[in-house]
Amino acid sequence: MNQTGHKIYIAGHRGMVGSAIKRSIEANGCKNIISRSHEELDLTRQQDVEDFFEKERPEYVFLCAAKVGGILANSTYKAQFIYENIMIAANVIHASRAYGVKKLLNLGSSCIYPRSAPQPLKEEYLLTSELEPTNEPYAIAKIAAIKLCRYYNEQYGTNFMSVMPTNLYGLEDNFDLETSHVLPALIRRFHLAGLLFREDYGAIARDLERLGNNLPADSPDDPELITKHLAGFGIHPDKVTLWGTGAPRREFLYADDLAAAAVLLMENYDAKNTGEFINIGAGKDIAIKELAKMISEIVGYGGSIGWDNTKPDGTPENLLDISRIQNKGWIAKTSLEKGIEKTYKWYINNVSPL
Repeated sequence: MNQTGHKIYIAGHRGMVGSAIKRSIEANGCKNIISRSHEELDLTRQQDVEDFFEKERPEYVFLCAAKVGGILANSTYKAQFIYENIMIAANVIHASRAYGVKKLLNLGSSCIYPRSAPQPLKEEYLLTSELEPTNEPYAIAKIAAIKLCRYYNEQYGTNFMSVMPTNLYGLEDNFDLETSHVLPALIRRFHLAGLLFREDYGAIARDLERLGNNLPADSPDDPELITKHLAGFGIHPDKVTLWGTGAPRREFLYADDLAAAAVLLMENYDAKNTGEFINIGAGKDIAIKELAKMISEIVGYGGSIGWDNTKPDGTPENLLDISRIQNKGWIAKTSLEKGIEKTYKWYINNVSPL
């Protein structure tokens, strides 16, 4: 892939990963990026996707678009998660083959691995035992996308590769209190708890207005309503209550580091020499309880942290074996603490100004 000369389509360019890839290739001089918002192109609609590919004829495709969320969202919207993600992958991969895309990079997720697989997770552990129930619909859709890429390569001679990143976070992340992943959810909960402690109801109202979460429209800055509303999410002036026990361990990767790995693979490697897919991670994990403490300190929250062990923990441990990508000359550059600081700064500047 020649970043300055080829026509590149980023599916999901507004999302955290898609925007990071867009920043990366723009910094290298790429001027010919194709993108469409969801309002402009619904990737679950096959005919619309094929019309788009027929008109634009992209040469390289980054498939980053997906319906994503944490344990609550995955448990609540099971049918949507499996349907929308299967349709997005099937439509984009099929159209890429039909309209002559030279190379496609499909973004997966580490949740594809079995719940009880040995740690760290190696690529060959895929489909060796049962998945984690709390995100099974999403995982099945992502596994289907991996297999689509593999079998299109085998049947049609395409060059479609898949990458499996660990838990991602960064700029443009989803901070919704109901559908976000654990790290951005922690950032926002501690941030709102700090505002609640300082009785800055105006700032809380502005935050909720930007991100939703159902604050009554007729009383957007009423202290009593705000306090009651946030309590429903475990957010109090002096305490934040989080799901589970805090014992599970998770690996986190800053999205711009993933973008660097994705661009490296797209430029220098083909599907035939990356295997069916390739893991991308930071190489170390952290207990959720330790992560919560780190984030609370970065945000400046001084209250206590409680745990609701009646709620699910999810997979006990999730650490990727990243030897394959390391052997190709890539390593994550952003420490977890520095990445959280950058993400919180972005959140303050773009979502919830103080």
